[in-house]
Formats: sequence, structure tokens, C-alpha cells
Amino acid sequence: MSVALSDLFSRRRKEPSDLDVGDAPAHPTKVLERFVASLEARDQPVLLDLGPVVGANISFFGELGCKIIVEDITKDIDRHVREGKLDDLAAALSKRFPQESDSIDGILCWDVFDYLDKKPARSMVEQLARVLKPDGVVLAFFSTTQPQPGMRPEYTRHVVVSPTALQYRACPAARGRQRPLPNRDIQLMFAPLRVADQFLLKTNRREVLFRKKPVTPDTEVPSPDTEIPSPDTEVPSPDTEGFSPGTEAPSTAR
Repeated sequence: MSVALSDLFSRRRKEPSDLDVGDAPAHPTKVLERFVASLEARDQPVLLDLGPVVGANISFFGELGCKIIVEDITKDIDRHVREGKLDDLAAALSKRFPQESDSIDGILCWDVFDYLDKKPARSMVEQLARVLKPDGVVLAFFSTTQPQPGMRPEYTRHVVVSPTALQYRACPAARGRQRPLPNRDIQLMFAPLRVADQFLLKTNRREVLFRKKPVTPDTEVPSPDTEIPSPDTEVPSPDTEGFSPGTEAPSTAR
């Protein structure tokens, strides 16, 4: 269910624990600044947040003039896990977003794809590509390390401190992180979009900014039913593979 901006501010007053993480350390982020710059270049941008409601984030993006919509996908994951219906998650996500096509300027995925198998992940990408405006942007984080056996499953709430810093807040989850996706599979999964920037941080997190192709007079707009290549399709290794932690992957945008 969507949460509109007015509802978010109401919930913010009722849930002060969502406003910040106190004295938690701030962690660097490189892609968020580019995401924010893209929104600032637009008039009254519409932002879709796939994480839980976080009051500090509502304030931050609200000050940018964004209309904010929250679709908390972690609740969908938890519900399907508890009901023993994970096999139905892909179909559910294919109908999850009521937004009109080409209506969203920016999408915050955070690290939600770390908790999805390939099939539901592809279903969600298809929908995100559908609702995203031409030249719109998607921010996504991907873990590059294997989940440790026996670890308690938990989500991470990302709290925006500044365009270059985030705080993390752990919260309970019904399912832990899944095996990390290789960079090649990530690019194939997001085939309707192109990689505008990506970075592999020292924290073993890959940050990626995707962008939808702008429409020009000579651009052929693909059908929403266009089939996305399977992540198992053999393709040449991307040029951005093989970066060591902490190094900046070159932008594919020129």
C-alpha cells in the first residue's frame, strides 16, 4: 500500500524512533549525491522509496521539493515468508505498483534486492522501469559478501545524514540476505535501464545509479511487455568488473 507525503509526516510524529539513529556512525555514500543532483534538476520531482518510513529521510527529500511515495517492499517479503508463499512473490511484485507509467522521477531501492531471489527481483525491475520517467534515476545498493551462517536476519534502515553520508539502523526481518549477485547479473537484470555510475566501497557494498533512457524524437519507446534478458544469458564480462574494494568504478555515462 502506498503512503503519501501527508501520511508520512503524520506517522513521523507518532513514531519518533524512525527519525534518526542517535549517535550511530555515519557511513560514506557516493551514489546518493548524484541521485540527489538528478532530482534537484527537476521541477517538483516525484520520489518512490521502497524502504520503510524514516522521518529524517522525509525531511531531507521534502526540503528538496519532492513528492514522496513509500512502498515498503520489506513488508511484502516478510508476509510471503511467514505465509510460506515465497514462490508467489514474483507474481505479487509484478502487480505491486499502482503508479502510472512514466510518472516517477527517482526511486530509492536501498538494499532490498539483497533479500530477493532472481525471479521476484526481475519482476520488480520490470515495474520500476515502467513507472520511471525517461531520464529518471534509480539508486540501489548490493552486498558483495556472502551472508554468514547463523546470523540473525535483519533489514537495514538507511537514514540520510547528508548527500554523502548515511546512518544504518538494523531492524528485524523474516528473511536474511541472499547470495550476492555478480555485477554481470545486476546489469542484465536492470537491462531496461543503463548504469550511469557505480562504486565498490570499502564496506564491500556496490552502489549503483541506474538511469532510464531519455526520449528523443528518434527514440523508439519500448513496449512495457518487452522481455528482459535472463540473468543466465551469456554475455561478455562488463568492463566495470574486477575493482578492488574502495576503488571507484568508472562511470558509463558520458
